Amino acid sequence: MVGTVAQLWRYPIKSMLGEQVSEAEVTERGLAGDRRWAIVDQVTGKIASAKTPRLWRALLTCRGTAGPDGALILGPGGRPLDDAGLAELVGRPVRLADTPPPGASLDRSKPDQVLAQGLDAEVDADVVHFGSAAPAGTFFDFAPIHVLTTSTLRSVAALSPRTAIEVERYRPNLVVDTPGPGFPEHAWVGGDLRFGDEVVLRVIASTPRCAIPTLAHGELPRDISALRVLAGHNRVPALPGRDPEPCAGVYAQVVVPGWVRPGDHVVVA
Repeated sequence: MVGTVAQLWRYPIKSMLGEQVSEAEVTERGLAGDRRWAIVDQVTGKIASAKTPRLWRALLTCRGTAGPDGALILGPGGRPLDDAGLAELVGRPVRLADTPPPGASLDRSKPDQVLAQGLDAEVDADVVHFGSAAPAGTFFDFAPIHVLTTSTLRSVAALSPRTAIEVERYRPNLVVDTPGPGFPEHAWVGGDLRFGDEVVLRVIASTPRCAIPTLAHGELPRDISALRVLAGHNRVPALPGRDPEPCAGVYAQVVVPGWVRPGDHVVVA
């Protein structure tokens, strides 16, 4: 056994604040309700993502949830926002979408340049196309599941000026309670993990971190140590064809669907 499930998270609207849940159904499309919607930039046609903080960090002042009639966006102070209200907040014309547009992509600002030059700098960016390791028609940048351990959170905190690093900054789906320090997730790449009696995930890659962990998340203030520590202490080869990058957690695909709950044992399958 490598640990137990500590927390479950889903993010109904991409790049907005998520919600912790008491149990989750896991399908081939990830946790039910996760990344069900996204915001489309009406100027470029790209998916809006706080990975480009200069344009989109205000999205992390909003919380996305599923209402009886579809997605519900709650802006600062909890006020509901429609497309026009969200456009006013972010300063660009946008629309809510439940299906990726043809050739869907987003811009991912180079995180080292964001650290060095600041949030408002025009830095280089990679173009990320959807569907690399996720089912077609979803809004996942790469894979449908993101797993993070408490060991990684403790290790980042121990190497930072702060005493704790909030899990919300890294936006995982499954938080696994593991003993000791270090970054144990990287050893799982290429293997399978069983969660409880049902779910089996195949771990396919370490998770490269963008600038998002450093940003203010709702009431959480900006914290550059959430990325700077990883840049200095946990650069690993994550994705083919790219240099080692700051990483925390791993990406996974669903081999066997089912339900996951806090307290479920996690073992190498």
